[in-house]
Parts: sequence; structure tokens; C-alpha cells
Amino acid sequence: MAAEWKTQPLEEVAELTGGFAFKSEDYSSQGRFILRTLNIQADGSIKLDDAVFLPEEKCDLYRRFELYEHDTLFVMVGATLGKVGYIRRDILPALLNQNMWRIRARKGLCDARYLQYAFRFSVTKTLGWASGSARDFVRRDDYRTMGIPVPPLPEQEAIADILGSLDDKIELNRRTNETLEAMARALFKSWFVDFDPVVAKSKGRQPVGMDAETAKLFPSSFVDSEIGRVPKGWKVASLGESTESVKGLSYKGSGLSDSGMPLHNLNSIYEGGGYKHKGLKHYTGEYRNRHICQPGDVIVANTEQGFDYLLIGYPAIVPKRYGEYGLFTHHIFRVRPRNGSPLTNHFVYLLLMEPSFRDRVIGYTNGTTVNALSPDGLNYPVFALPPKDVIQCFEHQVAPLFERQNALHDESSTLGEARDCLLPRLLSGELAVPTSKVA
Repeated sequence: MAAEWKTQPLEEVAELTGGFAFKSEDYSSQGRFILRTLNIQADGSIKLDDAVFLPEEKCDLYRRFELYEHDTLFVMVGATLGKVGYIRRDILPALLNQNMWRIRARKGLCDARYLQYAFRFSVTKTLGWASGSARDFVRRDDYRTMGIPVPPLPEQEAIADILGSLDDKIELNRRTNETLEAMARALFKSWFVDFDPVVAKSKGRQPVGMDAETAKLFPSSFVDSEIGRVPKGWKVASLGESTESVKGLSYKGSGLSDSGMPLHNLNSIYEGGGYKHKGLKHYTGEYRNRHICQPGDVIVANTEQGFDYLLIGYPAIVPKRYGEYGLFTHHIFRVRPRNGSPLTNHFVYLLLMEPSFRDRVIGYTNGTTVNALSPDGLNYPVFALPPKDVIQCFEHQVAPLFERQNALHDESSTLGEARDCLLPRLLSGELAVPTSKVA
């Protein structure tokens, strides 16, 4: 089959169009999503975190920058040069911002989904063309003539079907994990921020969605405190009373390696919180026992370039998949419940993810060009501390959600490895697609 394939210039099978430099003063909280480079994730998916929008009444002026389902995106300038994105229906309607190309398959010549994989396969060989002074960039003209393997359309569709089925499952797992996270955060907010069960009982009602045994754990009245009304019998406590925060290893670059101890670092935490697996490093240098972390430990970013507060103060939970022991860098605090504390790691993580509490934490940041979180930020902020039996009941409900998250991520990693192994073999014609897919 591969003998029948052609290699054609990208411009013959696709249209290349740049984005538009939308002005920040035109952004709004509603309207048409403006897709920026920061919305493209390492796996090509699009996240709406920190999304900005253009009011609908202005969108007619920018129709030529509209994105369609199955468009391929390519970041052509800056620190994320070479990142490839893929447009799914759920993020539309959307407009393309500057510093990216929209690569759209020409109908009848190239299958839109196949083009994404063919472009990924071909572009990795050409990024040596990147050039620039202040920041790297690539020229569109360099890519117009880039060779793309173009088998007959039925084979394109079959290849896209094979690879796409893996990516569809990975995307489903990603969305499911977002839902699981949202469920845990919603339950935390209901019980420990809005105190919904206590509010319901104070009005003589059964808490919604809660069994009678669980409802018994909550009081039916409030008392005044330094942070406002809190459930009767609960205490106002500082985070430092129940947890211990330790700063990590100030490591040497010479100790970084492809093997050694897993080294969780600033790039291991997503902006907005959560563990970023692609950021993991490994270390073979010296360390002390206090620099060791274990699966389930909460780590918190304590450093950020600038003062946008996109990362600093946000937590992540160390996954099980990296072994029983790991290290964490000086850009991170490890936060553990103290011996005898009723708190759990999941409670601490969700507390730090709660916006109202995080505002208190980042109030202890300081610096000039680099913003740093003082240890006081994880010691002094206060919250309403529930009794142990309430926290244990909460842990019983949320722990399975986090366990499911980890299992789905591990499954996605396996699927991603299979896709990455298949992609070059399929795109080179080494591995023939099943004939039933080509008919």
C-alpha cells in the first residue's frame, strides 16, 4: 500500500491561516471563545481555564478567524513553539488568536482528522528551522512546502479511525477526571464552606442527598467566630495547627537524570492546581530525609514568575504511579497532616483549592520579579475545622473519586503510548491498515 502513497506539500492538501491579534480591552466574560496558545495542552487538547471571550456583536468582523471541528493548530512562536492542537466540537464556536496557524484540510484531498496525525508526524522533523533572537519562531513559508504523506482517502480515513479511537478514549478519560474533580470540590464546598447540611437542619429540613446517619454528624445551629458563622461545635483553627509544611530540595542541575529518584518540581503542578505528569524529573544527587515525599502527599507551589497568581499557592497530590518514594524541590512545599490531626490529604488539597481560602494563603506572598510564598502562608490562614467523624465520613466519599482519577490517568497513559507507537508505523506505511477499513 505504501508504494501507492504520495508525499505532497502541505499547502496542496491544506489551507494555512494565521490568527488575529485580538486586543485585551475587547475581551469579555461572555461571547465567542478566543483560543490562545495557553489553552493548548501538551497532549493537543484544549482547556478553557483562563478563557477569554469576544462579545457576539463584534464577531462578524472576524469570521475568517473562526475555527471548525477537526482543525489542526500549530504554535509558531514563543516558549511553546511546536505545540500542536486539535479542535473538537465541544469548544466551538471559537476564534483563533495570534501566534498560531490554523491548518485546515482541503476537502476531497485530505481527511481532516488524518491531517492532524500526518502533520504531527512530519512537523517533528522540521523544528530545526526555528529561528529568532528574542524568542524562537517559524515562518509559514517554511511549512507550506513541508512534505506530508498522502495515501488514498480510504486509507487516510482508516488510519484516522485507528488513532482517533485511542484519542477519543483518552479525551473521554480526561473529561471524566475533570468531572470527578468537580464532584469532590463541590462536596467540599457544600459541607465545609457553605455548610449546607447545617443550614438545612437549622431550618428543620433533611439535608438534600444525604442519608440520616450522615446528617446526624452535623449540628443544627451556628455560632459566631472570627471568620463569620461556623457550625456549633466546630473550631476555628489555623492550617499550621493541623499540618506541617516543609520546603524541598535545592538541587543541582548536574544531578538531573533520565533515571534516579522521581523529582516533583514547580512544573509538576498545573496552573489552577492538580498534578502535571509531564513535568516530572529524576534526580541522582544528594538529599535529606526531609526532602522525601510519598504517594498521597500534598505539594504546593511556592514560586511564580510575575504576579498573576496563576500557579503560586496551588496544590497537587503526588500520584502512586511514581513509586513509594520521591523528592520535591525548593520551589514546592510538602504539606502533611500532623500526627493526631483529623485532617486527611484530600481534605488539605481541597481546602487549598477553595478560592476563599487560597486568597488568604497568597496574601503571604512577596517578592520583586519572582513572587514567593512565605511559610506563614501555610501556617496562619484559618478555617472552620470539623470534628474527626465528619472528616472521616467526607474522606470515605471522596477517596474513591481520586482513586478513579488515578486509574483513568494510568489507562490514558497506556493508550497514549500505544498511539505514539502506532503513529509512525501507520504514517510511514510500515503497518498496513486493515482492509475492512479501506473498503
